[in-house]
Amino acid sequence: MALLTKKHLKFWLEAWDLLVFLILVFWIVLFIRLFIATPYTVIGSSMVPNFYQKDWIIVEKITQRFGTFERWDVIVFVAQWKTSPYIKRIIGLPWETVLFEDGSVYICSPDMPAGSLVKDSEWQSCELLPEPYLAENLKTYATCGKTEFKVDEWYFVMWDNRWRTTDSLCCFWIQCYDWANYLVHDIDLIWKVWVRLYPRYTKF
Repeated sequence: MALLTKKHLKFWLEAWDLLVFLILVFWIVLFIRLFIATPYTVIGSSMVPNFYQKDWIIVEKITQRFGTFERWDVIVFVAQWKTSPYIKRIIGLPWETVLFEDGSVYICSPDMPAGSLVKDSEWQSCELLPEPYLAENLKTYATCGKTEFKVDEWYFVMWDNRWRTTDSLCCFWIQCYDWANYLVHDIDLIWKVWVRLYPRYTKF
């Protein structure tokens, strides 16, 4: 009887240890997913040829809290007026102007050094934006009513697949009107793409 009791005691001690371990793992995973990183599955063809339908990626949540987003960062975000997440690339940064002309994208800023200028005024000059991530010979045309977008504080974003235009270029709708919002705000949920795990491992 004493031997049976010891076996039972050992069983319950091991069961308790396992339970504590599982609870600890649960809280660690929850903390990581809430504050550090979380998995995301790409939906749609908006980022072809760099991301494809059902690519499995990890997005990190630290940059929005403690860092700064940079041009060409790929982000996943939920805009204020939407419920589904988007995946897009940052093109325009705060206090710049994004200009579309002759199938190309130009970045305009008062501090822009002289480059491939298409517009030059008292307050800004514009430089051709290199986009090596686009498909070969792909052009970008302003087809939604605006050719010039001022970026005040926030971020101007676009899809890599320029044939799909539910992005800042088309004000996230169909056409750009005077009241249409085309920027991603800091108060939106923004996560930076950190790594693609499947099907092709890639770190960004």
